[in-house]
Amino acid sequence: MSFVASISKEQESMSAILKPYPDVAGAVSMMTEFIMRSEDVEFSLAERELIATFVSDLNACTYAARTHQATAETLGIDASVFESLLKDIDSAPVEGKLKPVLRYVKKLTETPEQMTKRDADEVFEAGWEEKSFHFAVMICGMFNLFNRLLQGYGVENTAQFHQASGRRLAQHGYLHVANIAAE
Repeated sequence: MSFVASISKEQESMSAILKPYPDVAGAVSMMTEFIMRSEDVEFSLAERELIATFVSDLNACTYAARTHQATAETLGIDASVFESLLKDIDSAPVEGKLKPVLRYVKKLTETPEQMTKRDADEVFEAGWEEKSFHFAVMICGMFNLFNRLLQGYGVENTAQFHQASGRRLAQHGYLHVANIAAE
C-alpha cells in the first residue's frame, strides 16, 4: 500500500506518483516512449521489455517487474525466461547475443562503481552497435530510477493490474502515462 495518503490502493501506479507533477509526467512519458519504442534500434520491443523486467527483478521492484514482464510476454517473450535469468544468465533461454547485455545491466544495477571498459567491450564483441549499447544503458538507468520511485512511494498494486497495464503498454506504448496522470 502506498506510503502517501494521496495515492489510494486502487490508484497505485506510476501515473499516480506523477499526477501532482504534470510537466514531469509529460517528460517522463516522452522519454520512456522514445527509449522503449523507438524503431531505429537493434533491440526489439520485446527485448527492451525483457531488459526492463530484468533490472526491475534485480531491484525487487514487484510493480515494475510484473508489469513489464506482462508487457514482454504480450510481445512474445516466454514466461519461463524471467526466473531463469535471475538464476543464471548464461543458461537462460535467451539469444546468446543478448547475454552480454544482460550481464552488463546486472552489474550496472548491482555494482555500478565496478563497471569497466571490458564490460562494455563484451557487449560490442557480441555484435551490438554503439547505439544499442546506449539504449541498454538508458533502459537500465531509467528503470533503476523508476524502481526507486515506485519503491519509495510503496506502490505495488495487484497481479491483475500488472497484467492489464502490461497489455496496454504492449499495445499502446508509454505516452498514455502522462494522459492518465493528467486526469
